Amino acid sequence: MAQIGARTWVVPGGRVPFPGHGREPEFGSFDQLCVLNATDQEAELSLDFYYEDAEPVGPYRILVGARRIRHVRVNDLIDPEAVRLDRPYGCVLRSPVPVVVQFLRQDTRLPGVVALTGAMAYPG
Repeated sequence: MAQIGARTWVVPGGRVPFPGHGREPEFGSFDQLCVLNATDQEAELSLDFYYEDAEPVGPYRILVGARRIRHVRVNDLIDPEAVRLDRPYGCVLRSPVPVVVQFLRQDTRLPGVVALTGAMAYPG
C-alpha cells in the first residue's frame, strides 16, 4: 500500500471552548486531534503549541500504533504543562512516519447546545 499522509501537520486556529455545560466526558467542550497511522511503524508524535502572548510550549508526546487511529483531546494534554483553555492557540504536529490529522471541536458553552465542527489539519 502506498504511504498516505504527511510528517508535519498544522492547526492554526485552536481554542478550547470553556466553560462547558455538558456531561463529561461525552458532552464537555473540547478540541481534539484525530490521527490515522496507516503505516507498519509506530508513530511517536511531537506537538508544540503556540500562543498570541506567550512562548511556545512543548513538546507533548503521543504514541499512535502501527495501523491504528488515536483521538487526543487537547484539553487532556498536561505534560509539559496544561494547554490553556479558552485561549487562541496554534499547534504543529510532527511524526517520524506519514500520518493523517483531522481537527475537531465540540462546544457546549451554551446550556443544552452541542456544536461540533471538524476540519482537516494543514499538511506541512
